[in-house]
Amino acid sequence: MTSRNWVRLFLTTLAVGGITTGILGFIIRWSEFQSYFVDFKIGSILSTFIWLIGVGLIFSVISQVGYFAYLTIHQFGLGIFRSSSLWNGVQLVLTIFALFDLIYIRFEKFAKPNESLAPYIGLAIFILVAGLIVSYFKSQQGKKSTFIPALFFMVVVTILEWIPVLRVNEKSWVYLMLFPLVFCNAYQILMLPKYLKRSEEERAITKAEKGNQNQNSTINKKKK
Repeated sequence: MTSRNWVRLFLTTLAVGGITTGILGFIIRWSEFQSYFVDFKIGSILSTFIWLIGVGLIFSVISQVGYFAYLTIHQFGLGIFRSSSLWNGVQLVLTIFALFDLIYIRFEKFAKPNESLAPYIGLAIFILVAGLIVSYFKSQQGKKSTFIPALFFMVVVTILEWIPVLRVNEKSWVYLMLFPLVFCNAYQILMLPKYLKRSEEERAITKAEKGNQNQNSTINKKKK
């Protein structure tokens, strides 16, 4: 990927994280910000919106670091196992374990006496469904074998990026970080091929222009 397109991907992903958090933040934490709208406090609404966007930018950066870390790990995995099908099998097993741990460990650590397991299962199901949807569209872009790597990224890497607030287990922050991570991760994995293709086209155009320049230079030298 060219540096220009990398910057484009970086900035657009930042925008996705910032806008998602800015909008959904008011919904998720409505009990805190409801009075701003009831009393029509424009200043408080704008300052809170800007603060939420700033938080979303941080979430977006975490997402991007996680994505490029996964791309590196994915290449190591292919090199170690020397078989994409075997590496996909390993990723599928790790995905199942990650979902199980998300439910079991959080329930064991944070559940109150007689508390239902349903909310903990619900979050895992949400991540799994989001991962399945994104993986389906990813597999439609090209090779069908990309389904499991995309699912692994959307589930396992999202959970790893989510750990800072999972450890605190403050409900509003759990949801506030989850949605931007899912949106940013989905955006990156689905849009990367577009930016790679654009980079190839730009390289081809640059190469053709250099070839024409060299050809013209040679012709001019012959004329002289």
